Amino acid sequence: MQFDDDADLDTSEVQDRRRVPGGRRTIGGGLAGLLAVLIGLFFGTNEFGLSSDSGEPDTTVSSAAQVSQDCRTGQDANNKEDCRIVAVVNSVQDYWRQEFRHRGGTYSPAQTVFFTGQVATACGTATSAVGPFYCPGDRKVYLDLGFFDDLRTKFGSSGGPFAQAYVVAHEYGHHVQNLMGTLQRSQDGRTGRNSNAVRVELQADCYAGVWAHHATTTPDDKTGKPLITNLTEADIRDGLNAAAAVGDDRIQEKFQGRVTPETWTHGSAQQRQQWFYEGYRSGDMARCNTFR
Repeated sequence: MQFDDDADLDTSEVQDRRRVPGGRRTIGGGLAGLLAVLIGLFFGTNEFGLSSDSGEPDTTVSSAAQVSQDCRTGQDANNKEDCRIVAVVNSVQDYWRQEFRHRGGTYSPAQTVFFTGQVATACGTATSAVGPFYCPGDRKVYLDLGFFDDLRTKFGSSGGPFAQAYVVAHEYGHHVQNLMGTLQRSQDGRTGRNSNAVRVELQADCYAGVWAHHATTTPDDKTGKPLITNLTEADIRDGLNAAAAVGDDRIQEKFQGRVTPETWTHGSAQQRQQWFYEGYRSGDMARCNTFR
């Protein structure tokens, strides 16, 4: 995945809260952390249910990233991870603005919040253990960048820049669902292979694929040129690999030693790959009707 070196990044779409003192990391911190991952990974609502933190203080956080100063151009995105996420956020939202306009609607942008360890949201206080998530209460995506290391080392994803882009695009898929009134269908309390919770997650995967289809042709609102200049089949394979790595069956087998489909909230590895690829292949959000 390559960005236009000369493109200007819009850092107003990202908040950097990694300076907040007292942050803690809990992901992978014993059984409680693993269970939280199983419950909360990519959960697109406010049901992570965590308000306390059992980890040790994070002593590895730098005195803080100055995203607004460090991430100015596409060249920065090609060289720095946090700037790359800013660029992906810009690209994803450029696409949805144009798609909503094309359909006669108005897209309301959502900010992404970088945090370390713990963060306060309109959905409650959450730790890194829940993974990236979207909070409909404040319409923001929350992301601890350390998750991308965990995606590769703990969940077995091949990694790569587009695996990260898939994660971000999935969460913005939840924002699109919130704007369209479909996100609330996941909140009926049911789980399982055919539950609304799973269907909502699979639709967000499909929406991520739709963005990927258009990523190299979506013009930036300011310059009229695409922010992403190159997306290869290897990149798409990394996205598909990441989607499979966070399938409910893969996670349950790895951390529980058994698969229990009746408790699924996000779908199997095969389902997640299928719906991401359907979006990527078609480029049409109308093909993302996972409720049919």
